[in-house]
Amino acid sequence: MSFPLLTCAAALPAVGAVATAALPAARRTAAKWVALLFSVATFALALVIAFRFDPGAKGPFQLTESHAWIADFGVRYELGVDGIAVALIALTALLIPFVILAGWHDADPLEEARPNRRWRPTQGFFALILGVEAMVILSFEATDVFLFYLFFEAMLIPMYFLIGGFGDGASGADEEGAAARRASAAVKFLLYNLAGGLIMLAAVIGLYAVTADQLGAGTFSLQQIVEARAAGHLALGTGTERLLFLGFFFAFAVKAPLWPLHTWLPGAMGESTSPVAVLITAVVDKVGTFAMLRFCLQLFPEASRWATPVILVLALISILYGALLAVAQRDIKRLIAYASISHFGFIILGIFAMTSQGQGGATLYMVNHGISTAALMLVAGFLISRRGSRLIADYGGVQKAAPLLAGTFLIGGLATLSLPGLAPFVSEFLVLVGTFSRYPVIGIIATVAIVLAALYVLVLYQRTMTGPPKDEKIRALPDLRVRELVVVGPLIALLLFLGVYPKPLTDLVNPAVDHTLSVVDEQDPKPEVRVDAVPGHQRAGHPAHHHDAEAAK
Repeated sequence: MSFPLLTCAAALPAVGAVATAALPAARRTAAKWVALLFSVATFALALVIAFRFDPGAKGPFQLTESHAWIADFGVRYELGVDGIAVALIALTALLIPFVILAGWHDADPLEEARPNRRWRPTQGFFALILGVEAMVILSFEATDVFLFYLFFEAMLIPMYFLIGGFGDGASGADEEGAAARRASAAVKFLLYNLAGGLIMLAAVIGLYAVTADQLGAGTFSLQQIVEARAAGHLALGTGTERLLFLGFFFAFAVKAPLWPLHTWLPGAMGESTSPVAVLITAVVDKVGTFAMLRFCLQLFPEASRWATPVILVLALISILYGALLAVAQRDIKRLIAYASISHFGFIILGIFAMTSQGQGGATLYMVNHGISTAALMLVAGFLISRRGSRLIADYGGVQKAAPLLAGTFLIGGLATLSLPGLAPFVSEFLVLVGTFSRYPVIGIIATVAIVLAALYVLVLYQRTMTGPPKDEKIRALPDLRVRELVVVGPLIALLLFLGVYPKPLTDLVNPAVDHTLSVVDEQDPKPEVRVDAVPGHQRAGHPAHHHDAEAAK
């Protein structure tokens, strides 16, 4: 049996979480370093997976592992990765060390407020982050539907405690009010996602019942179900398939988040610390869009085509609604949250455009959005921690006091508006091209968000960074420290590199996109050629030579 790389990639942060949580209360610094070392080791293992993966190999999944788990119910421990999963595992493993470094002191206020408490905030904070990482990686690797569902839901528990238990100290002077707002945001996050998960559970059980009825033994194996359908051994009725699709899609749309199921996100991101906000939107939410590609489209191809028009309209609303509300925000973190809703609309638009450009662009958007949002949110967090306020009106003239902070904030913002030369531009361009080739009206309307993105990013930068310093607190702001430069420097470098050379990512994900389109039985639309534009063509009523007729064909 080959070495279980995929299991180790998920087990390593899980072991790190246990080791961090087990450290004594007095070993706060040691807990931070243990968490960081385990996260770096996980990233190294993710790189090994990426180098071992062969994009040109046959078959949908590689590095597979399969073991009996709950045999009586057809549940297996099945793991496997395609190019899309490899890219998202690498993104997750890349971001977690930066999240840990950025949150190095985020638990300190709780330690100082209640030094004699039994609960160890520092150990708990970093252990929860590693626990989320382990569950997200397993979600990207799972090819058994039940196994995926288990970790898709389990990651809600550590996220609930991260959102509700730790604040950024910028919610106002009333600490009790700030704690109440954090608790409310955490409960809303949990209820929304639990509701989606319960509906998905009913669909998972329904899928098992159908396979048990038609295959003789129930199964949750994605590959087995797809192969059985292709061979004609499994036929879901139209009504049944559409109901099952809606059960899966609803859960993924909540996680994504797609309008109108998005309302938990601004509060969760606004009330949590900036590193936890990055964990939400750059890591956890990607599981929802990834699952649309892996499970919705491949398990229910006919239902996916049936629901496409409605989903495209919802994605378009998300794009415009998120951008418009971002323009109107007075809170820096909530502005970034609404911008993320707009970006997730682009991702879902690309997925359901059912073209290779659209789905390839959507996959790249998942990766590039994760990097750009992490860069912008973490720099915003450094700014907020210095001034003690999330309100845009409390800033002005920061670039004179902290030019490095202002410069990195500007690059993160420009990446968010998809400036050419930065990584998100390639993704957004491919999504729009892929959408326009099949749905030109939707593609044209979606481009309005480009103007709105420029508006909310540039106005944010103008109000916070330019002009004379607003007050003495702004004049005294320190610039980025070494630890903070270590956090944002590599992210900025990646945005620049992938902006001018996205080929490593496109080569990785394109075969998986082609496989998904083949399962859905969709092909890229052929461009229409006007006959009168073909050289040598003659109008009707005039003789045409043979070579002219062939050219017209």
